[in-house]
Amino acid sequence: MTYLVTGATGNAGRRVVEHLLRKGQRVGALTRNPGKGSFPEGVEVVAGDLTDPSTLDFRGITGIHLLTIGGDDYATLKTGPDIVTLAEKHGVRKIVTLWNGQSGPVEEAVEQSSLEWTHIEPTDFMSNALHWAKAIQATGKLEEPFGDSLNAAVHEADVGAVAATVLVEDGHAGKRYSVTGPEPLTPRHKLDQISDAIGRPLEFVELTEAQARARWKQAGHAEEMIDILVAWQSNPPAAAYTVTATVEDITGQKPKSFRQWAEENVDKFR
Repeated sequence: MTYLVTGATGNAGRRVVEHLLRKGQRVGALTRNPGKGSFPEGVEVVAGDLTDPSTLDFRGITGIHLLTIGGDDYATLKTGPDIVTLAEKHGVRKIVTLWNGQSGPVEEAVEQSSLEWTHIEPTDFMSNALHWAKAIQATGKLEEPFGDSLNAAVHEADVGAVAATVLVEDGHAGKRYSVTGPEPLTPRHKLDQISDAIGRPLEFVELTEAQARARWKQAGHAEEMIDILVAWQSNPPAAAYTVTATVEDITGQKPKSFRQWAEENVDKFR
């Protein structure tokens, strides 16, 4: 059996690749830029762009880890129906989606298909805090909006383990899994834990929503993605900060804490 991982160079996708390899599976890594990615030995690197289904080839694929965003602006993927049609045509059995904060064309298409589908819904990735690294290194200061917004961010390795397990094992068809870390934290709490890990005092400065929108736009995010970020951070739904047992139930391992993640990434913040 061969499993195709889309977004294979991303923080979560590369972890799905790693966990599938540990399970002894054959893995294909889909990327728009094959020359830029670095993958473990044995991974077949496949060129393809989810925003252009004509570039995709699913022949010989058993299951797909499928992103729901695409392109440089991280916009919601509109090509879900075409991707699903191609998967059905070539005998793909399973699709596991990784959502972007709201259900969209990809989720709708797989739910209406003949495929075995499962939705993986992380509340937030701990690795998103890596965006803070340059500012922390340079100034010892972090400028972010919504400093008291709670979320139960999950370690990207735990997301990878859940997705890989769901792809390989039966019994998850038609399920929607909220995947969280072990505790809800605010950006201020996370900064405190990074401060403890690197042994250096750090300052939190809260941005206004307008300042945050301008910065995200400058970073190249699509307007709909900016709206999702604002909605989840300014007034998070209960699902964003409600801890679930998904990681342990599916993988048998307790989820990693943000403190563990900060200690693993000390060199990136010093």
